[in-house]
Amino acid sequence: MSWFMRHALPILTVVIAIMVLWYAGAVGLNSKWAYDKAKRANVELSFSGLIADTLSQIKPKLPAPHQVVAEIWRTTALKNITSRRSLVFHGWITLSATVLGFFMGTGLGILLAVGIVHSRAMDMSVMPWVIASQTIPILAIAPMVIVVLNAVGVSGLLPKAVISMYLSFFPVVVGMVKGLRSPDHMQLDQMRTWNASKVQTLWLLRLPSSTPYLFTSLKIAMAAALVGAIVAELPINQNGGLGARMLVGSYYGQTIQIWSALIVAAVLAAVLVALIGVLQNITLKRMGMAR
Repeated sequence: MSWFMRHALPILTVVIAIMVLWYAGAVGLNSKWAYDKAKRANVELSFSGLIADTLSQIKPKLPAPHQVVAEIWRTTALKNITSRRSLVFHGWITLSATVLGFFMGTGLGILLAVGIVHSRAMDMSVMPWVIASQTIPILAIAPMVIVVLNAVGVSGLLPKAVISMYLSFFPVVVGMVKGLRSPDHMQLDQMRTWNASKVQTLWLLRLPSSTPYLFTSLKIAMAAALVGAIVAELPINQNGGLGARMLVGSYYGQTIQIWSALIVAAVLAAVLVALIGVLQNITLKRMGMAR
């Protein structure tokens, strides 16, 4: 009972509150269409009829939760995973670009962080550009990157991964710079006393000290990589992906389709971040930094 009160009850309370607000919003936003239909049919719409109509419309402004769940079930469990109508098919495309972009962004971020920490010139010149790069709207960059890469014969997964990398490398750079600089002066002086080189100091002191910062940054980077993959799919919707699924839904006013793809993307992000959290706990325990 104590475990339920500490862990499950807070989560359950938040979920119930979200569901109540969601259903209330669906009734409120979809009521205008329900009243319009009743007026044209010259019938009086009762409260129960209003609720029933607003929660069962084919193209609602805001679909009800049960409509989204039904759509997800229909497009996952009841569809062949190779079908372009399957969210598993589209989710795999988005996941592939996300994971590739995440690893590319992580590698780039760590390399830049190491250079920034060890080179004052890079610290003064590169770091401001790293920060400035995130002020440019990704919606403006994505089409240009895809067009340029397609012009040189690069298409498919890689252009989307590049957009994911663009969003995911920034938190890794910032977190790793903070982590690599976390050892205090006494620890650095001790390494100098042992006549350790910069490479030895990096490998034996700075990198282990930066591990907690790295995993925190990786969680943010993974979520950012997923956003980048979805945004990158908008200009090339013919290749599939959750972003393409949302775009096609917006073309035809299929709000239930849009919301189902959105929820699947959110679940996918939660699972990926949770996996990083599990890896973090295992790694920090082995390093003696966590219980």
